Amino acid sequence: MSPSRKREAVVELRSQFKTSERRACRVLSQPRSSQRRQSRPRDDEAALLKRLRELVRERPRFGYRRIGALLRAEGYRASATRMLRLWRQEGLKVPQKKRKRRRLGTSANGLVHKRAEAKDHVWTWDFVFDRTTAGSPLKWLSIVDEYTRECLTLKVDRSITSEDVIDTLAELLAMRGVPQHIRSDNGPEFIAHAVRKWLAQVGVETLYVEPGSPWENGYVESFHSRLRDEFLAVEEFTSLAAARKLTAAWKDDYNHRRPHGSLGYVAPAVFADRCTASAPERTSATPQPSPPLQQCREVTLIETFIAGGTGI
Repeated sequence: MSPSRKREAVVELRSQFKTSERRACRVLSQPRSSQRRQSRPRDDEAALLKRLRELVRERPRFGYRRIGALLRAEGYRASATRMLRLWRQEGLKVPQKKRKRRRLGTSANGLVHKRAEAKDHVWTWDFVFDRTTAGSPLKWLSIVDEYTRECLTLKVDRSITSEDVIDTLAELLAMRGVPQHIRSDNGPEFIAHAVRKWLAQVGVETLYVEPGSPWENGYVESFHSRLRDEFLAVEEFTSLAAARKLTAAWKDDYNHRRPHGSLGYVAPAVFADRCTASAPERTSATPQPSPPLQQCREVTLIETFIAGGTGI
């Protein structure tokens, strides 16, 4: 039992049995100095609580660890233990979601069998859908780097064909370079002959997961879960132009500000900048060996631990 709960128990015991404080403290093994101690909030407690409530309203799906990472990035003294105490004190809680049972796919192209080993080693892509307030359909194409968790592309339109996929990917490759692999499901836009032919020409190996096995493409499914939970479920899109504007803002926030739990609570773009090992540039379709993976993740976790003070 914590000292604060013992303090309450002593008060209750005295009121019930009309006994002295000395005797009640002896029965509950509570030092009298602890019983009489009055907690004093820190000088920055009010400002920290105010900013905490603002961030919770802005990001209702974030827990105390991720909110704490945002506060530390803004310069507040927000250790994990302090954040947990304030989180409980304010009665904050993220509603728990029921998770589906995970299975192990059998496809050789699944993420379990072919994992990303460096930046730009494996990309993954997929679609997600929503509607405007008037009921018109909207379709998003997302491309994610499986190693750095960066959202490389988040394109929204009324419809996206295989030709649109090629144009979007060509623009991305011109800016970032060519990955070794790209993983996807068996959607018609991805398995179209034109897409497969174009990817073979630029030297990208396609990894198609087994049909009906979304868990084999888990990184993009996880990204879409966050996209749905933190963006699509809380925004109303009055038009395609509004959807594009909001999508661009959310993508920038996700890459450069949002703490990612799998990366030591740093943003994907920050993690990518710290990675020195990347997949080699591809000039042909002939497979090339990748360089040894440097321990970027361990360095990032250590740096985050030091910056956070008491942990992540």
